[in-house]
Amino acid sequence: MKPNTFHLVSLGCAKNTVDSTTMGNLLSKRGYTFEGDPGKAEIIIVNTCGFIRPAREEAIETINDLSRHKTRKQYLIAAGCMAEKYADELRTHCRKIDAFLGTRRISQITQVIDALRSKTSLQSVSSQLDMDRLSQYAMQGSSAYLKIADGCSRRCAFCAIPNIKGEWHSRPADEIIRDAAILNDEGVRELILIAQDTTAYGIDRGEKDALPGLLEKIEAAAPDIPWIRILYAFPGFVSDRLIDLMASESRLLPYLDIPLQHASPAVLKRMLRPSDMDSTRRTLEYMRKRMPEMAIRSTFITGFPGETEADFRTLYQFIESMEFDRVGVFPYYAEQGTPSAAYPDDIPEEVKHERQEALYMLQQDISHRINLRFVGKTMDVLIEGMQEDGMLIGRTYRDAPEIDGLVFVSGDAEEGSIVPVRITGAIGDYDLAGTVI
Repeated sequence: MKPNTFHLVSLGCAKNTVDSTTMGNLLSKRGYTFEGDPGKAEIIIVNTCGFIRPAREEAIETINDLSRHKTRKQYLIAAGCMAEKYADELRTHCRKIDAFLGTRRISQITQVIDALRSKTSLQSVSSQLDMDRLSQYAMQGSSAYLKIADGCSRRCAFCAIPNIKGEWHSRPADEIIRDAAILNDEGVRELILIAQDTTAYGIDRGEKDALPGLLEKIEAAAPDIPWIRILYAFPGFVSDRLIDLMASESRLLPYLDIPLQHASPAVLKRMLRPSDMDSTRRTLEYMRKRMPEMAIRSTFITGFPGETEADFRTLYQFIESMEFDRVGVFPYYAEQGTPSAAYPDDIPEEVKHERQEALYMLQQDISHRINLRFVGKTMDVLIEGMQEDGMLIGRTYRDAPEIDGLVFVSGDAEEGSIVPVRITGAIGDYDLAGTVI
């Protein structure tokens, strides 16, 4: 074991990745160094996800794997969402955890370690650093995630995030602009704005439709970043002003992730989600009218309590007609403390998964047909690396990191460069092949 070293595992979404980077930066400032081998690190941190049951199961498995060879001279800390909301579950299944650090207290990481080392009560850990003053971004290769807000004040019936993360909190614009300028100077090629709901930015301060104004400031502060991507928009809050700005500014990628969750108004009402599907269709149609090249990603839930066969057919036909570029599908999980946890969970598990599989099969066909439309065209590709066989790997504007497709490219190009690629074929249902021009 090497003193003053830490090993950090980040699970879950990009927002967790940013929190993990924040903890790592705080530790580095205190003189700790990262150790890639958990068996040699003095401090082992697992930043957990607690959003749905499979994420919690992954967290438990990861912690127990790391615990297997833990010595008395090492400290194991469970941080993040599961530590915030489901600490009792972790205590039950992971007996070697030394401390818990919820997602709202990640800036206290060094104080918690000091308490463990001095064997003082963790109750003595007091005030935390002001998160707004800390940089909240994570670089991954030539891309970077930049958090613009945290928490959520919506009360979707199935979602535990408000209970875990707390109410909306928009970061001050000047702190976001500072981080964007830093990333610009670091040579980042793709800036990805994230929050539980980016379109709610500023609403906690009484600001309406503040995201477009923030985007304009970010563009001014980061003039050398060619790609700016927006994730996690909320249906009903994608304004015409935002769409028009995206259409007029070439650096704002024509890509949007809008988790719609369902298409049956009856189900959406039970979900406590926007249920005006006519309005949703109009928004999607306006986006495509203003940006014919627009790539839209969405997420849906199958087997929500009370979902009838007719409701599912409505969802199926909606996805079929809208031809989304990407779709994620999750079976419903009843989450403790959410409104829907009190509903009868009346859809059998096998039916939830059958419906999930039906939507995946539908979307695979749609995504493949859309990909075939790009064969023969030239697209800009951000090169992210190279395979052992010399084939380059990259992404187009249509592909967010880790969740969408890839482009496998023949030719020469530097990692981090954005190069024109002639698309020569579709690989599987989601990926493309091409050649550098």
